[in-house]
Amino acid sequence: MNIEELRWYCMAKKGMTKEFPFDASTLMFNVMGKMFALSALERIPIQVNLKCNLEKCIEMSEIYDGSIIEGYQMNEIHWISPFQNKLLSKLIAELTNHSYCFVVSKLTKKQQQELSAL
Repeated sequence: MNIEELRWYCMAKKGMTKEFPFDASTLMFNVMGKMFALSALERIPIQVNLKCNLEKCIEMSEIYDGSIIEGYQMNEIHWISPFQNKLLSKLIAELTNHSYCFVVSKLTKKQQQELSAL
């Protein structure tokens, strides 16, 4: 998966927005205003930070030792960084979907209803 494929995959998600809040080369994907993915555009191969529940973070880090680490330069333990050069694009897509769904599950009921209505 390259950055364009990641961008198109994320853009297809309901309630998704993208922005460059930090600089012109760091792309952030949000659902209903909550970040679920962050990627540096100029990094090759791409590296993406994804939101993840704690159990999944631990499980994925153990299964894919060295290929998935705690979120690169993220303060929270609920972030992972899968490395594209070591993992299949299908797995990156699966983890991106998990991140989106995890963030949606944490939205308020009102936000979830608004998202469903889109």
